[in-house]
Amino acid sequence: MERRQSSSLFWFRGAIITFALFATMDNAAHADSETESSGAVYVLSNQPSGNSVLVYSRSASGNLKFEASYPTGGKGAGTGTDPLGSQGSLTLGSGYLFAVNAGSNDVSMFAVDGTRLTLLDREPSGGQMPVSVAVKGFDAYVVNAAGREPNINGYLIDAFRRRLVPLPNSRRALAGGANAQPAQVGFTADGDEILVTEKGTQLIDTFKVGVPGYTTGPRKHPSNGVTPFGFSVTNRGYDIVAEAGSGTVSSYEVEDNGHLTTISRSVPLGQNAPCWLVTTGDGRFGYTANAGSQTISSLKIGADGTTRVLNATAAALTAPFDLALTKNSKFLYVREGNGAITGFRVSADGTLSPIGSVTGLPAGAQGIAAR
Repeated sequence: MERRQSSSLFWFRGAIITFALFATMDNAAHADSETESSGAVYVLSNQPSGNSVLVYSRSASGNLKFEASYPTGGKGAGTGTDPLGSQGSLTLGSGYLFAVNAGSNDVSMFAVDGTRLTLLDREPSGGQMPVSVAVKGFDAYVVNAAGREPNINGYLIDAFRRRLVPLPNSRRALAGGANAQPAQVGFTADGDEILVTEKGTQLIDTFKVGVPGYTTGPRKHPSNGVTPFGFSVTNRGYDIVAEAGSGTVSSYEVEDNGHLTTISRSVPLGQNAPCWLVTTGDGRFGYTANAGSQTISSLKIGADGTTRVLNATAAALTAPFDLALTKNSKFLYVREGNGAITGFRVSADGTLSPIGSVTGLPAGAQGIAAR
């Protein structure tokens, strides 16, 4: 029965790829309908009375303007400065926008047309309190943080019917068990591995991704620093991880067997609580949001994955709690705990220039994604 199910899903995934290719291309074209110089920024409201995505248009100069709020159909997880303790609760990928509903234990999928969103589907997360979602091609995975068995759970993206298809029996427990406190789930650059950081156990889990999207694992790796939190995989395949508890950043090479080899070990930032981390599209620079120091740090990433501090205090803010780069990496946006979104222009040498803020985010807002 299990073999027949896998065979059927293999055929189904092939059908999705064959018949949905043009649908995916068309949807991506709609998602990129803005000019190269304009775009949008998205933030998750995370309200327990009803979750929604707040949409801001981005001008050519990087200035933001609130446009609309789109309900996810699910519920958020309450108020506070950082109730989910995660990176990736709102994710752009494969021409769609994906949002976690931590209060109703499901995941929402939106079509993106400029600053307009259309809710397409909402599916169970396969666990309790989903906090982060990752997308690569036709595969999507969510990580659930609560309950006796924190886990990842998978889906196929049916671009032809524009919906999420839950993968039966795809749930995999995290290596750290009930104490894991996962912060983020993410794919490697080639999509062959999935990574999960565990704040509670100082572990980084790797899962091997097979066909049709099922994983094996986890393979557990001790983190170099304390409290591995947000991470980003560069275009060259290096995993750059923020270590919130030790105020450091490490870089790793992810091997085909899921093994992590350290490149730069716990590089000190001289800042407190670097929880969130992003890297530019060319893989040359990275940025951390340091909640404890109220700063942004910039990093220089070498062609071999070596990572060093470029500017420990590249920017000063009131309460940086998450951050996102636009598709072309020309702008960086930081979600702040005081209800603001603050923007920066990214120069060719990695320096940041402030371009202003917008306010009005509700208490408990989570995540940020940008185009």
